[in-house]
Amino acid sequence: MTDADIMRPDDAATDWTIDQAWDSYSPQDHAMWDHLFARQAKMLPDRVVPEYMDGLDILRMTRPGIPNFEELSERLMKATGWQVVAVPGLVPDHVFFEHLANRRFVAGRFIRTPAQTDYLQEPDVFHDVFGHVPLLAHPAFADYMQAYGRGGLRADGLGAIEKLARLYWYSVEFGLIRQDGGLKLYGAGIVSSHGESLFALDDPSPNRIGFDLRRVMRTRYRIDDYQQTYFIIDSFEDLLRQTVETDFAPIYAQLADAPDFDIDTILPDDRVHNRGTQAYARSKALSA
Repeated sequence: MTDADIMRPDDAATDWTIDQAWDSYSPQDHAMWDHLFARQAKMLPDRVVPEYMDGLDILRMTRPGIPNFEELSERLMKATGWQVVAVPGLVPDHVFFEHLANRRFVAGRFIRTPAQTDYLQEPDVFHDVFGHVPLLAHPAFADYMQAYGRGGLRADGLGAIEKLARLYWYSVEFGLIRQDGGLKLYGAGIVSSHGESLFALDDPSPNRIGFDLRRVMRTRYRIDDYQQTYFIIDSFEDLLRQTVETDFAPIYAQLADAPDFDIDTILPDDRVHNRGTQAYARSKALSA
């Protein structure tokens, strides 16, 4: 889907924001949130970065029910100057980047149905808020997200959105981090997924490789299943430093004609934490 395919609804403002309409959530909607929250909260403490768990406490997200964005934004604003705004679903790239650049995180307001408990293609309020928002209470990660938004506005003018999107995918959505001699989760796509929270750390199938900016931007990814490769950062501060101190324009120029890497590729100079068997991906391909 391209930006041209995304139409702004009549009830959305010019910046694509809408009213969360928190009062319209049904008891079933809140129950779905509570079920998903309880399931993840039970398994994550030993697997996710402590900064994420701290964010849950700082923002008081352990309270039952779908969070009210206004109340959530008040607490988040005090912590790092961010706020959460509701949007109707997917928004054009430039709208997304503009919000991030101004410390506004866009979140869908709908919540998945029971039939979508374990998978849905378009991110819902649980993915967006439970997955993303707690780390926005961490100063270095909050600054990284703003820097990414500003970089996105520049990339949009340089025709390099695809390259930069891979950075977001392999860091913000599906990133791992090295902490205390082991690996921890921090990517929202993993943290909000029960199955991938287990798969990303425990399964022998995926590659787990040290983060390298150019490598990441040349690596394809998959949107329909668990990742075949995860990239590992050393710290949020280092991720922020690389983003802020790097002039991306020459990198985009260098990579413009460079071939992309398949999602299961391991290169000779990769810092390999785990060379995956790719057994999971092969079994899914055989059963398709």
